[in-house]
Amino acid sequence: MNKKLKLWELDRVSEEEFKQQKKFPIIVILNDIRSLNNIGSFFRTSDAFNVEKIYLCGITANPPHRDIQKTALGATETVEWEYRRSIIELVHELKEQGVAVCSIEQTEKTTFLQNVAELPEEKFALVFGNEVNGVDQDVIDASNYIIEIPQFGTKHSLNVSVCAGVVLWEFSKKYF
Repeated sequence: MNKKLKLWELDRVSEEEFKQQKKFPIIVILNDIRSLNNIGSFFRTSDAFNVEKIYLCGITANPPHRDIQKTALGATETVEWEYRRSIIELVHELKEQGVAVCSIEQTEKTTFLQNVAELPEEKFALVFGNEVNGVDQDVIDASNYIIEIPQFGTKHSLNVSVCAGVVLWEFSKKYF
């Protein structure tokens, strides 16, 4: 028999220990995310994958908000975050700091997600765009890489917070 573990048996770090531990060199950038539930899901997923920081840009709502908290389950208290009005200014600032900016999008020329282990950089900012319009073209133009998740069904995209889980898992494998 393979016994399912209870929450208290998972041996997770405390909130204080999490805040102090060395983070993976991954930054998440949300631009114009409309759904408060999606924003909360990004926080929870970023906590799970030990993300360094989340930037909330454009119309993306900021914590605290009841609907963000509902899906974040407290992760807005553990994951460092900051609001920036202009994503393009942030992208240029991060690139000047040596961070490789990766837009998660479908374009004419992409790097497929399964190949991110081959990217030479050590620190990444992952840009996730609006649920309908995706990542802005000027951000795509300023990005070091465009990362695409291969898909094999009839739909052309994933929910943006589902996309985050898939992408963060693949990038986090570079660091453990």
